[in-house]
Amino acid sequence: MTPDKILEELLELVISQGGSDLHIFAGGTPMIRVAGALIPVTKHSVLTKEQTEAILKSIVPSERWDTFLKNQAIDLSYAHKEDARFRVNGYRVQGTVALALRLIPNATRTFAELNLPPVLEVFTQHSQGFFLVVGPVGQGKSTTLAAMIDRINETRSEHILTIEDPVEYVFAPKKSLIHQREVHIDAPDFHSALQSAFREDVDVIMVGEMRDYETISAAVTAAETGHLVFSTLHTNNAAQTIDRIIDMFPAEQQDQVRVQLAGSLRGIFSQRLVPRISGGLIPAYELLINNNAISTLIRESRTHEITAVVQTSSQEGMIDMDRSLAELVRRGEVTVEHAYEHAMEPKTFEAYL
Repeated sequence: MTPDKILEELLELVISQGGSDLHIFAGGTPMIRVAGALIPVTKHSVLTKEQTEAILKSIVPSERWDTFLKNQAIDLSYAHKEDARFRVNGYRVQGTVALALRLIPNATRTFAELNLPPVLEVFTQHSQGFFLVVGPVGQGKSTTLAAMIDRINETRSEHILTIEDPVEYVFAPKKSLIHQREVHIDAPDFHSALQSAFREDVDVIMVGEMRDYETISAAVTAAETGHLVFSTLHTNNAAQTIDRIIDMFPAEQQDQVRVQLAGSLRGIFSQRLVPRISGGLIPAYELLINNNAISTLIRESRTHEITAVVQTSSQEGMIDMDRSLAELVRRGEVTVEHAYEHAMEPKTFEAYL
């Protein structure tokens, strides 16, 4: 079987089984992730190192193959027929090629379809500011951001720019003009694309991931200068996110960044996907809304107090993770055991039950 036929067969299996990820590697059978669990594709033969390299080479543009050989890793997107797109990472494992492919459905879903809180709608209505979706890898951050961007697309006439590595969800223009730039293809890096955005009459910017000081600095500046900026970070909660951003800057700049964040931050949404009793996954979440109390804590370097403010500010729309998990248990959506695994403060979680 040719490399492209092997890949096509495996991608069809991911889609038909309701999977989220596919792992292809030498010396073993492929594996797919369904509802958070990895399952071997036992009916498939063990792949050789020649096959895995040929599969990756069949989908990497020829002009980027040298980049893979140099860096030993590559990120790209791959369109599978008209069914779906996949985010692909190719990498080396003990001298052989392996691939991790994440399914990205063609259609974005609404907040209700994703079981997300309706209050997220508020953050799509601002004209400027900074909103972050955070959490570990594989917890649905990109899907949540896509729902927010598409809501703006449906309701406002704006120029929306996404900067991604690679482009994941592809948006069809509705009320808005949408341009999607892919790092390494349309721009050399996130920072350069952000700097260029200041000259492109952009209203809304979505940065797929803030990986370095230069990108974070440009994103904060954009949020201060009349743009509505959305992005992601691999952090666990709101307080940690603010600390991570500030710590990325040199010590002599950190006080200024605190002032900038205190003024430009709109909110931080942290989410986890928890196994659902009825099957599949459902999000639990924390939502920080930047009010006067939060702004003061950021400015005065008292981020260790932020979690307590979130926990006691539900009347203002804030949501803490442990309360969200407890509510899922009370509704019969998830088991206590699964909820407990994701609890931020186990004693607080127990008190909510």
